[in-house]
Amino acid sequence: MSRYDVSGSEGSEEPGADEGVLENLPGITSKSDIDDAEIELLDALYQNTFDNFPEQLTFDLIKAWHQRWFGNLYPWAGEFRSVNMSKGDFHFAAANQLPMLASGFEADYLKQFVSLSEYDDEAVIQYLAESHVEFILIHPFREGNGRISRLLLDVMAVQAGFQPLDYTLWDENKEFYFKSIQAGVSGDYQHLIRLVRDVLEQQ
Repeated sequence: MSRYDVSGSEGSEEPGADEGVLENLPGITSKSDIDDAEIELLDALYQNTFDNFPEQLTFDLIKAWHQRWFGNLYPWAGEFRSVNMSKGDFHFAAANQLPMLASGFEADYLKQFVSLSEYDDEAVIQYLAESHVEFILIHPFREGNGRISRLLLDVMAVQAGFQPLDYTLWDENKEFYFKSIQAGVSGDYQHLIRLVRDVLEQQ
């Protein structure tokens, strides 16, 4: 997906750095170096999360994941973004609404986590699709929302008795994926449900 439009100080880039390198704590200026650092730290986050598999999910835990991942890179790691974000003419949730939306997401989706092993396959597919759409629409963090959303989805899938998802199909159909997210604004989850079902059926 292309870069986001950001209003506010969290959009600042590292002085003298390659285009797209956000202001960061170690002062990394190379785009390839910052990308490599993010990938390495994300791998460590995945390892730690599945080695210490959660008994329940909360939004505070998701924020802790983000902090563990980005804490050595960005000063805003683990915190709700303070800036508004958009992709083209599509706007994600307003920054001042994030605490309320996170609380609603926790009540509507995260609290169901402990019961996922009791759901039938169709109920799991619907739950995974809806929760993913709603998380992306909230877009709680300045950076890393897509990758954190996949970690969250993988943890949910494993709790439900599946393997972590193979996202190759989604990556190959990015435009359809993003339109599926946009459809969720009006409560239309059928397209993301299709994507989740297609991935699970291939595993």
